[in-house]
Amino acid sequence: MSALDAKLLSAHARGDKSALVTLYAEAADAADDIDAACFYLTHAYIFGLELGHADVPKLRARLSEHGRV
Repeated sequence: MSALDAKLLSAHARGDKSALVTLYAEAADAADDIDAACFYLTHAYIFGLELGHADVPKLRARLSEHGRV
């Protein structure tokens, strides 16, 4: 398991949605292909929407670039 995976699991266990937005966006940046990146971006976006997170417009734009919104 990677350090990022461990951080994601820990944030889920704590219910830390703000951290999940950041960590899923980080996972998207590290993904090997666009499908995986968009999978992670979608998770970041959903948690961001739940919080009214400031990164929501940026996450939506990134998904939109790949026809995922």
